[in-house]
Amino acid sequence: MTARVYLDHNATAPLRAEARGAMLAAMDVVGNPSSVHAEGRAAKALVERARAQVAGALGADGADVIFTASASEAAALGCAGRGFAGAAIEHDAVGAWVGRDLPVHETGQVEVMAPGKSVLQLANPETGIVQNLPQGLALCDMTQGFGKLPVGFDALGCEMAVISSHKLGGPKGVGALVVKRGSDIAAQIRGGGQEMGRRAGTENVIGIAGFGAAAEAAQRDLQAGRWAHVEKLRNILESTIAHSAKETIFVGKSESRLPNTSCFITPGWKGETQVMALDLAGFAISAGSACSSGKVRVSNVLAAMGFDPALAACAVRVSLGPETTEDEVRRFVQSWTVQRQKYRARAA
Repeated sequence: MTARVYLDHNATAPLRAEARGAMLAAMDVVGNPSSVHAEGRAAKALVERARAQVAGALGADGADVIFTASASEAAALGCAGRGFAGAAIEHDAVGAWVGRDLPVHETGQVEVMAPGKSVLQLANPETGIVQNLPQGLALCDMTQGFGKLPVGFDALGCEMAVISSHKLGGPKGVGALVVKRGSDIAAQIRGGGQEMGRRAGTENVIGIAGFGAAAEAAQRDLQAGRWAHVEKLRNILESTIAHSAKETIFVGKSESRLPNTSCFITPGWKGETQVMALDLAGFAISAGSACSSGKVRVSNVLAAMGFDPALAACAVRVSLGPETTEDEVRRFVQSWTVQRQKYRARAA
């Protein structure tokens, strides 16, 4: 039986070996990181090591890393009650707390008039389009770009950034709000004084240890050029599909994109139908952001870019990872082409 091929890394990346190893080791550390005895100090050391690993990988030496249970919680911590401006293309975890009236051009780029009062994502999870970030943003959602793009928090001059563990090969259920040192952040979860008094609750030591190890490993991959190889595979996928299906539209192809992401539209062939057909054939892809899948609605991202709803409904997203092989990409394209031929035969 042919092994399944996982091409949905933007939804969640497979757990890295480094993260698994760090988590297994952390399971043997019994102490509470808030306790002052030796066992507690050992647990605290794991959390602080991970904090340094994440800050180092993100280029955030001049910032505080506040661990949370998810990027969604981090977004709430950074955005709630602040009245920030945002755009329709923001992930719902951020969009739930900000305005959605910043102009979005048909290229997918957002126009930011007042960076210090605005939020903007680094890269879009559906299209992969990378934003031209202005200096001094109030908050940047770096969830998709962290670990895939060479970017530095300190260099961008952001006040805050949202990041997630499972998008770069760490465990699910761990995120962080990165805050410029000295910034005023009021805790949303109150109780104990954990995370510098900004997020109460005993830290998820095991998950945080995995997050730190994954961030460090992701940075090594980036420096070694592994994502440049992934981009070559993405380009092979797109050029091969374009050759056999000339009507297919590749969203954001002329823009800077994440090296692993391809969002494409085949008019008339519903995205959800493609996802189901490819799943049965042994390939995991998606019809958009994982947090929005299953909802009967047109992508707010494609709508903001001006795509007709009927056309937007035919979009799928393929997102590769460092372990993806050329053989897997070519097998996917071959299977996708077969499924397209079957669809066309049924529709005739």
